[in-house]
Amino acid sequence: MTDWIEVCDLEDIPQLGARVVRIDNDDIAVFRTSQDEVFALRDRCPHKEGPLSQGIVHGNRVTCPLHNLVMDLTSGEAVAPDEGCAAVYPVKVEAGCVSIAFTPSTPCGA
Repeated sequence: MTDWIEVCDLEDIPQLGARVVRIDNDDIAVFRTSQDEVFALRDRCPHKEGPLSQGIVHGNRVTCPLHNLVMDLTSGEAVAPDEGCAAVYPVKVEAGCVSIAFTPSTPCGA
């Protein structure tokens, strides 16, 4: 059974933006797309550890603000030709409330 923790309302995350949640001294970036899809990744780019939460969201991807590495929000994998990954956390939205399971479903980069 997954333990879900409510972290914010959907409206607290700007479309094409992110909000950061701190858990156990680690930051998790919660992203919202233009289609109101919500994703959560460890807020650390695998290239130079830049804050992904400050990147540009486009489609289901985010571009790191430091060196333009593009990350897939669904898988946490860097988009070719880049390499690397960030841990992905399960997210659900119910009645406008965003909840996260704080055990990564994809632990790379953890």
